[in-house]
Amino acid sequence: MEGHSIWLYIAVMAGVTYAIRVLPLVLLRKEIKQAHIRAFLYYVPYVTLTAMTIPAAITDAPTVWSGCVGVTVAILLALRGVSLVLVAAIASLSVWLIECFVA
Repeated sequence: MEGHSIWLYIAVMAGVTYAIRVLPLVLLRKEIKQAHIRAFLYYVPYVTLTAMTIPAAITDAPTVWSGCVGVTVAILLALRGVSLVLVAAIASLSVWLIECFVA
């Protein structure tokens, strides 16, 4: 019986995911001209990515402190315009160095 319920869960989630993506396309056919709504929609991907990435970067590090250092280094480098690959490499290196010297 459980084999059938897992497929039902997958089908329901697929339907919900599809509906979330299709409804705005169906309901909003005109160009959005309100500045506040356009600004909000512009920043949604950045906020979502940040909300998913920062907690994972902090909790997936060996210690919370080294994760906080890595995130701080990454933010500072990104604000200075350093490339994404270099930001990731230096942030990872900073976590490793903190773990080597503190642990």
